[in-house]
Amino acid sequence: MSMRRLFSAFMAALATACFAWAPPAAAQSGAAALRASYEKLAPSLASSPFGRPMVLTSAETQQSLKGEVYGVLDRPLAKVSAALDKPESWCEMMMLHLNNRACRIDAGQKTLTLSVVRKYDIPVEEAFELSFRGRLVSATPDYFEARLNSGKGPFGTSNYRIALEGIPLENGKSFIHFSYAYDQSSATRVASKGYLATFGRGKVGFTAVGKEPSGEPRLVGGMLGLVERNAMRYFLAVDAYTEAPDAFDKRLVLWYSGTEKYPRQLNDLSQAEYLKLKQSDRQRQGTQRP
Repeated sequence: MSMRRLFSAFMAALATACFAWAPPAAAQSGAAALRASYEKLAPSLASSPFGRPMVLTSAETQQSLKGEVYGVLDRPLAKVSAALDKPESWCEMMMLHLNNRACRIDAGQKTLTLSVVRKYDIPVEEAFELSFRGRLVSATPDYFEARLNSGKGPFGTSNYRIALEGIPLENGKSFIHFSYAYDQSSATRVASKGYLATFGRGKVGFTAVGKEPSGEPRLVGGMLGLVERNAMRYFLAVDAYTEAPDAFDKRLVLWYSGTEKYPRQLNDLSQAEYLKLKQSDRQRQGTQRP
């Protein structure tokens, strides 16, 4: 067997090992619900303050934090689905986030593990790990849905949920919904205070919660601001990766260009610094994919 065929067979085995399929009925229900969301959000998408058809929401309770982004991508759902129907593709996509410094797939344990730092310039040796199990609910012409779940995180966090779903639109576009959530505890809230007093000082999200004395919108801060920034970074990662799944350097530039549109929330480092960071991460992992 040729090396190419061996590699293809290996990657197919990884996909089977790490992404379990859900029943077709779940896909049908999800497609209908997402179509209803699109129709409901159509006015907000058309008048979005983000400069593109996009809606961001967030919520916080005593138990959990959640950020969600709905948006229109300028490419067919088939391209989105083909780019993200395998675990290794999710590693590539999530590595665009500046705080994700490494990603590996363990076919034996059926996990995808991210190495995450609280701030991009913290050494990768000090990263905490999140091990996810994946579920590919649907990858059909009419609906795509994939979910990742991690039971335990750092600082008392748990039950991490990352989900992506999409439906086709007219004119070769697609409507997608990305959500990012996790549960928190009393230990999390103690750690959060430390974060907000150091790395997160002065950081804001996107939701207006009032007005400043100057008349400018007062934007949400605290942990809601954090989860909104993360949700937006991941949405931009989906956008960049599905546009250029076979061009590493191009998707880096696309992701960074997307963040530049929201400098107050996402401008943490220069483009040169970001490119150097991600090229270093890739070299360290020895990634051979485009």
